[in-house]
Amino acid sequence: MKKLLLASGLMMLATGALAAGKPCEELKAEIAAKLDAKGVQHYTLDVVDKGTPEGKVIGSCEGGTKEIVYRRD
Repeated sequence: MKKLLLASGLMMLATGALAAGKPCEELKAEIAAKLDAKGVQHYTLDVVDKGTPEGKVIGSCEGGTKEIVYRRD
């Protein structure tokens, strides 16, 4: 029974860490690397508050409070 409670507690902690999301700059760098690898040129990635319509949303970060927006230059 103690092992079951310990396992349940650890799973709850892990779930909380996943829900926090990635830091915006880390996710932005990963997305930029993928776009560069595909040969995409003349673009900008911006981190904006959620719901700010400035381009195509391609990711969210910091627990869903911010979005990463893609725009062609």
